[in-house]
Amino acid sequence: MQAHEAQGWISYAITAVIIGIVFAVRWRRMSIVKPLKLERLWIFPALYAAVALYMFVTYPPHGFAWLFCALALVMGAALGWQRGKLMRITIDPDSHALNTTSSPAAVLFIVAIVAVRTGARAVIGDGHALHLDAFAITDMLVALALGLFTTQRIEMYLRAKRMLETARFR
Repeated sequence: MQAHEAQGWISYAITAVIIGIVFAVRWRRMSIVKPLKLERLWIFPALYAAVALYMFVTYPPHGFAWLFCALALVMGAALGWQRGKLMRITIDPDSHALNTTSSPAAVLFIVAIVAVRTGARAVIGDGHALHLDAFAITDMLVALALGLFTTQRIEMYLRAKRMLETARFR
């Protein structure tokens, strides 16, 4: 029993170290200003939607798993909208070029999502309490990510479009 508990703590420690390394790398890259191309914001969500559609057609959820997937999509959409609001978008006053930099809050937001997911996995366990299998849990995570990626880009697009319109009339 004690060996199993030690393995659990080692697993959490390794996960924390990996998250810490990823966070440190992302933190260093946050100050890099990247051009924001509005016409390209749709590409990643469209590709991910195609992959998600393929997964849902190939391995469709059964029973209540559809409801959980729908809830995960809505939750992902809410989280994506919030994450999109946390992204810094700037506009060059002369050229009207849009730029974006990652905000520390946006990175911390992703770390919080991973922490909540890890905590939920510890509470829910393998999903048997909710009568879910590994495919259903994977489907829910795919739906959550689809909502997150899509609405993040939509929020950024709408905000950047407003910024461009405001800058052009000045």
